[in-house]
Amino acid sequence: MVGLYLAFLALLGLERVAELALSHRHAQRAFAQGAIEVGQGHYRVMAVFHTLFLVACGAEAWLLNRSFPGLLGWAALAGAVAAQALRYWAISTLGERWNVRIIVLPEAAPVVTGPYRWVRHPNYIAVALEMVCVPLVFGGWLTAVAFSLGNALLMVVRIRAEEAALGDRYAAAFAHTPRFVPGGQSGGKS
Repeated sequence: MVGLYLAFLALLGLERVAELALSHRHAQRAFAQGAIEVGQGHYRVMAVFHTLFLVACGAEAWLLNRSFPGLLGWAALAGAVAAQALRYWAISTLGERWNVRIIVLPEAAPVVTGPYRWVRHPNYIAVALEMVCVPLVFGGWLTAVAFSLGNALLMVVRIRAEEAALGDRYAAAFAHTPRFVPGGQSGGKS
């Protein structure tokens, strides 16, 4: 069973490589249109963090002899798949404006369709869900806890930088849209 889990992690790794290639293409097009980039310092930390996450998932399963936890494993797998669906909904909604870096076209109107109708940061919800679910697919509770906490700290920095870069039009468009919990409080309190 651990072999299947490692194959699952390898597929997630390949997916990340494909996302980086897509992100690079989007960045080149955005820069050609006059986009600006912010948050380069924390982006490097995030890239290393996300790489270490996949390594830690596999290492915990392999080195600590974890096993598939039955119903919890199936629920975690469903959560991981749901996270992927949410991620791709966010990516497809943003189209060429989606990027793993903070690259902003200063005069572009905010995107308020798709999952952005209900929350400001659906992609970050998907990442948080992955940080919990992917390790728990194979009983990796240590990785789930450690990387969920680390991700929360990174998101504080990332979201502040991103929302500041998006500016006043973004702030006005999302003044009544919660960050993470649909139907929750708005104004940055959710």
